[in-house]
Amino acid sequence: MPRVSEAHLAARRQQILEAARVCFTRNGFHATSMQEVIAEAGLSVGAVYRYFKSKEDLARAIAEQVIGMLSATLTPILDADPPVPVDEALDSVLAALEPQLKPDGAFRFAVQVWAESLRNPALRDLVEEVYGTMHDQFVAVARRARDAGHLPDDADPVAVGSVLFSLVPGYGLQYVWLGTPDRATYLAGLRTLLGGRMAA
Repeated sequence: MPRVSEAHLAARRQQILEAARVCFTRNGFHATSMQEVIAEAGLSVGAVYRYFKSKEDLARAIAEQVIGMLSATLTPILDADPPVPVDEALDSVLAALEPQLKPDGAFRFAVQVWAESLRNPALRDLVEEVYGTMHDQFVAVARRARDAGHLPDDADPVAVGSVLFSLVPGYGLQYVWLGTPDRATYLAGLRTLLGGRMAA
């Protein structure tokens, strides 16, 4: 019997994740059953459970994909020489986030996971893990920016990084709820509040 290629396995896994995202967006995480995901994927029960044993496994995989994509945006910023100002770093992450803010994007699902994590310990652990990684990256961006003179010498990188991290979901929530502001306006407002201290 021919061996299944890695590309085929990856495509099948992605097919299941796309089906789960559709179901979670349509019905909510709590109301969606594994049976609904299986039906949406058009696969057998065994085929789906080969990859994912529970809704929590599906949620983790989707969240890791999205956060992984956003974190990957910060990787070259952390390696840049000279260091990138923090407003530019935030701009890059928001630009990567924007496609996920569409009705079929993953951001609406992320909001459901945040809410469900308040009562589901497995999802709580997921939220702490995947968002903790991005938080730490923003702290590193802030530390490099301070050392390069883009921030005051006495700036606390943890404090600045924590605020920058919170601005990512803040932007997403406003955009999903209100349809505004656009990214340029959001960043202009931030720079104004900080008196231009974040700019190069």
